[in-house]
Amino acid sequence: MNDCIFCQIAKKERNARIVFEDEKTAAFYDIHPQAPYHILVIPKKHITNVFDLKEEDKDLIGHIFLIINKIARDLNLFSFRIVTNSGREAGQSVFHLHFHLLSGRFMHWPPG
Repeated sequence: MNDCIFCQIAKKERNARIVFEDEKTAAFYDIHPQAPYHILVIPKKHITNVFDLKEEDKDLIGHIFLIINKIARDLNLFSFRIVTNSGREAGQSVFHLHFHLLSGRFMHWPPG
C-alpha cells in the first residue's frame, strides 16, 4: 500500500520516533498523543483492521502482544490500556491495523 502512512513508516520512507522494531513489527510514538505514553504498535504487513485478519495472522497478533509486553516493561509501564479501532465509526483513522499502548494518566471507563 503505497499511500498508507504506517506502511511508509515501516519501510523507513517516513520518519517516526521508533520505540521498537523487528522483522514483523514497528512501534512508535503517536504524533497526537492522548496520554503521556501513547505508542502505536503495527504489523509491517499491511492488514486494514481486525476484520481483515486471516488464520495465517494469528502468530503475528500473538507476537504483537508480546512486543507490547516488552515495551511496557522496558518503559516501566505497569498500568496501561491497549486499544485497537476497527472501522471508521469505531474511530479508526489510519486503515492499517494498529494497537495503541496508552499509559501515564488515569483511564476512565467507558472510554468514549
